[in-house]
Amino acid sequence: MGPEEITAAAAVIESGHIAEGQVVKEFEDAFARKMDTKYAVATSSGTAALHLTLLAMGIGSNHEVIMPSYVCAALLNAVRYVEAAPIFAEIDPATYNIDPGDVKKRLTRRTRAIIVPHLFGLTADLDKLLALNVPIIEDCAQSVGGNFGNKPLGAFGDACIFSFYATKVITCGEGGMVICNSKKLANRIKDLKAYDQKDRYETRFNYKMTDIQAAVGLAQFAKLDAFIQRRRTIAQKYFRAFQSLSLRLPADDPAHIYYRFVVGLNTDIQLLITKLVQKGIGCARPIYLPLHHCLKLTGYPITDNTWRTSLSIPIYPSLSDQEVQRVIEAIVGA
Repeated sequence: MGPEEITAAAAVIESGHIAEGQVVKEFEDAFARKMDTKYAVATSSGTAALHLTLLAMGIGSNHEVIMPSYVCAALLNAVRYVEAAPIFAEIDPATYNIDPGDVKKRLTRRTRAIIVPHLFGLTADLDKLLALNVPIIEDCAQSVGGNFGNKPLGAFGDACIFSFYATKVITCGEGGMVICNSKKLANRIKDLKAYDQKDRYETRFNYKMTDIQAAVGLAQFAKLDAFIQRRRTIAQKYFRAFQSLSLRLPADDPAHIYYRFVVGLNTDIQLLITKLVQKGIGCARPIYLPLHHCLKLTGYPITDNTWRTSLSIPIYPSLSDQEVQRVIEAIVGA
């Protein structure tokens, strides 16, 4: 963040209107235009965005929602909020994204949606997933600004959710967004996200974004292309430096925005994490714990092995060239 975000937030505070208002609408409109969709609805978080989307799609008890196990717990939480059954799928270890072939095996008459994270900034195999003819909710929390073919990610599913948490590609501190091309779906999400001043009562939520958050989001949004370019520049430095090492490297895909740069070993990654942390390099497993572990399930060997052997190293846009070199030297020397 920089002076642009400070100026934008200060202007909203000075205006006296700090709750959801015109600035949120401007953020929604800018997002819809950029993502080539008709509607955008801002929310208080990415989890709220997914929760509302599931509700608006009529998903609830006696329904199943397929998602990868190799993803953060927010997806699992949202599915359980609506009392649907989470069904976990394996990933493609080359891309870290959900495996369409494994998804196909897990489809039942109760399946109502597939949540498709474009994990770490790399596009999932949308062609094969869309061919399954099941409603898709894209999760672009880690891939805002990415593309599939000539269209932005988020424009392919029935809906798409985004997160603007502090560590995401762009941030409002907290916040989220849903985009879609269905007026009915968008209106239902808008209705559910605000509980007050409604003629007909039903259980609704307080999932609104503030104008302060939206102002920061707009300032960040203006920097998105520069953020992605910097991430790609750092990624190419890593590719050149690590190509001769015995590391599993990410897909070198021109569409990748490199939200994370994930490397892998043929053994448990913990020893390398310890060595790098001792050298002052912040790093960790990119997923804290696969979701099937949370529910005490077994039978996901690819996910388990990927979790055991994968490491995320620094690649955020404000990383200086000198700091990038420190990361490279630490890994090469490990």
